[in-house]
Amino acid sequence: MKDERNKKFAKNLKAERYRKGVTQAQLAELVDVSESTVSLLERGLQTPSIFLVYDIANVLEIDINELLKNIQ
Repeated sequence: MKDERNKKFAKNLKAERYRKGVTQAQLAELVDVSESTVSLLERGLQTPSIFLVYDIANVLEIDINELLKNIQ
């Protein structure tokens, strides 16, 4: 179940990042993580903390629910 959640989050994150025209490197710098962390998140290989999800939503200027949609 965790893997499925990670994959859904990954899809949402990548879509929102693309929509905003932000690179992985830019997002990483804005939320103070490594570029490899962003890459792992977007491939569904790492589970983000709720604080990181909040920070990502904040810098992308989106509602946090956009990153969490379809995750149960």
